[in-house]
Amino acid sequence: VQLQASGGGLVQAGGSLRLSCAASGRTFSGYTMGWFRQAPGKEREFVAAISRLGFNTDIAASVKGRFTISRDNAKITVNLRMNSLKPEDTAVYYCAADFGSTIKSDPPSYDYWGQGTLVTVSS
Repeated sequence: VQLQASGGGLVQAGGSLRLSCAASGRTFSGYTMGWFRQAPGKEREFVAAISRLGFNTDIAASVKGRFTISRDNAKITVNLRMNSLKPEDTAVYYCAADFGSTIKSDPPSYDYWGQGTLVTVSS
């Protein structure tokens, strides 16, 4: 499966952004989808994930209450709505696909990765 992330940009603290990840290739609904981020000099970290049919989600504690993950299997996209952004949310955000049935938060569990989209939050 090929993944293409978009929607990043520069936003002021307190603002909002919506990231989208468009997929192509094998059956999209067969994949658990996740969002990760990597700030300069830091390891890639889990942000959010959503189950195959969208019934279950997992959100990292650092963004819980501010970020929401959703998917549209008909449009083969997964979205990350980010509200109340903080400077520490600045990172390259990646979408990823896991051909497994359970939600996972560790990057090695994911089989396919998009190219990343940069989010910069100014103070």
